[in-house]
Amino acid sequence: MKKVLVLIAAAIVSMSAMAQVQFGAKVGVDMTNFWGENAEHGMKPSYQAGLVMEYKFNPHFAIAPEVVFASQGGKFKAVEVSMFGIDVDKKVTFNTNYINVPVMFKYYTSPTFSIDFGPQVGFNVYSKVSVEDVDKAYDLKDNTKSVDFGLGLGGTYNLTDNAFVQARYTMGLTKVFEGDLNKEKNGNIQLAFGMKF
Repeated sequence: MKKVLVLIAAAIVSMSAMAQVQFGAKVGVDMTNFWGENAEHGMKPSYQAGLVMEYKFNPHFAIAPEVVFASQGGKFKAVEVSMFGIDVDKKVTFNTNYINVPVMFKYYTSPTFSIDFGPQVGFNVYSKVSVEDVDKAYDLKDNTKSVDFGLGLGGTYNLTDNAFVQARYTMGLTKVFEGDLNKEKNGNIQLAFGMKF
């Protein structure tokens, strides 16, 4: 019995030694929009910043949860009819910001490059719409769903043992806004730089 326990303990220690855990942070630029039925929104330059962790089981497989603040949303041109009967193009910008928690499963095709895929849950913290030449932004918090689900696909290139660059597209799977007529879902193209310690 003692030999079995010793073997189990040795196996656990060996697995722990093989597994590598790293923590870090990343910042990046995003291009965000809405997609789906009747969604005609253009891309909006945005940003992200957050914390990352990577647990590497072996040279090929790892899991990497993150907690990231992401400024999201979209923009488009709306035709507004003025009191003088003149059609005026106005830029309308939606800012729907989230605390996102993606959990990426990573497959390392080489020691420096991984293909990343996984689910994401986002928690809406800010939702407003602004119109060009109008000083006031209108609060949409009550009209925005508090939780957003999506899937991410991308890749990570490790520049060094600690520094990395990352590209990813996250596709929202649930509607952003309340109501049957609102079909928009989040889309997010991300390019980030990070450090692991």
